[in-house]
Amino acid sequence: MTFPLTNRTALVTGASAGLGRHFAGVLAAAGARVALAARRRESLDAAVAEIEAAGGQAIAVPLDVTDAASVRNGVREAAGALGGLDILVNNAGATVAKPALDYAEEEWDRVIDTNLKGAFLTAQETARVMREQGRGGSIVNIASILGLRVAGHVVAYTASKAGLVQMTQAVALEWARYGIRVNALAPGYMETDLNRDFLATDAGQALIRRVPQRRLGRLADLDGPLLLLCSDASAYMTGAVVPVDGGHLVSTL
Repeated sequence: MTFPLTNRTALVTGASAGLGRHFAGVLAAAGARVALAARRRESLDAAVAEIEAAGGQAIAVPLDVTDAASVRNGVREAAGALGGLDILVNNAGATVAKPALDYAEEEWDRVIDTNLKGAFLTAQETARVMREQGRGGSIVNIASILGLRVAGHVVAYTASKAGLVQMTQAVALEWARYGIRVNALAPGYMETDLNRDFLATDAGQALIRRVPQRRLGRLADLDGPLLLLCSDASAYMTGAVVPVDGGHLVSTL
């Protein structure tokens, strides 16, 4: 049986947990050989074992997106082990939730360095590999609806995701000549183990009511858009930002 990503190779950053781990599993199930990258090797090994148990092909690659040498080595290791790279899912991220007046410089730097600088370094090195291969590829940056509208107490996160949206479009323009497509996926609020208790509170229920579909997203809601952007189904898409948010961005102010 042929799947949408059969014979494709992919690198997913921030793949030791959460969205990144989920995305790696989705790509593997679609036929891709996947390199899972993050700083925590033990968690990566567990995620790889999970994919392999489901019949997929995966490897673990230690990589710190905030360190240029680590990015270079990790991307090249993944490309060497998999026989090149066709897909990058730029997912590694961090946040700090507190009033802007209370931010420490180190907290600002950590979020920006991970979400924006790290995403650029990883996209840049992957694009170099793709250019050398001469067969193009797809880069999917994981942005957020908070890069398009704002929320309180996450100033560095919103700034980093807005920057990521602009970076996506800027490099899409430059790299189209190499057959490299660069798009962004912008999830809305997703229900996870980390926020489930909050969502049961009055404040959580009020948040849900502000979403036109009257529910939060599930990880599975991102699967179709992710596969669209990673596969040939989006061959004529580059520089696009795709919100997956239940209509949250178009809700009234």
